[in-house]
Amino acid sequence: MADSTHAVVAVAMRTRAGRLEALLSRVERRRDESLEGALARAVDVPALAHVEQLDTRILRDGTLATAYLGLVRARAELEGAWRPAGGRFGADERELVVAAQARLRAKLSYTNLGFALAPEVFTVSELREVYVAALGHDVSATNLQRVLLRRGALERVDGHRAPGRTGGRPAALFRFASRRLEVTDEFAALRPPR
Repeated sequence: MADSTHAVVAVAMRTRAGRLEALLSRVERRRDESLEGALARAVDVPALAHVEQLDTRILRDGTLATAYLGLVRARAELEGAWRPAGGRFGADERELVVAAQARLRAKLSYTNLGFALAPEVFTVSELREVYVAALGHDVSATNLQRVLLRRGALERVDGHRAPGRTGGRPAALFRFASRRLEVTDEFAALRPPR
């Protein structure tokens, strides 16, 4: 019996300039290589703020593939051909990007996963941009702040961000209370406005 091919696909995601972007990288798993070892060849794992197994499926070419979702923090660099998550991909790639988006959107509802996309320190307005890009729909900055503070996911830090060109008050600075994935409200769902 011939050895079957097993690929590992990294689906990295980040938010940039108000949109969600994806970077896909595929490697063939070597004989006696762990999935994690193959993943390390596919993507720079230490550059990811969060990584988790996403899916195992048979691709259209008959290859068994294990896909991983990796999230890249704002302002962090990960080299590769980044494309808009809603952009043009091959059929298998498109399905994996859609699965990654669905997982990300679901986890943003009931966990503190925003830490993996946001900068270390941010204003609520900056965090709102991350959530809007990742969720694909508008989010109220006031409600986002209220919900994440109530859940204990955010904490205030010293200092303010200077007002922009349009003026206004200096914006308060925040950070995520934890940089590890935590369930903050197991029954929550961030849904698009009606």
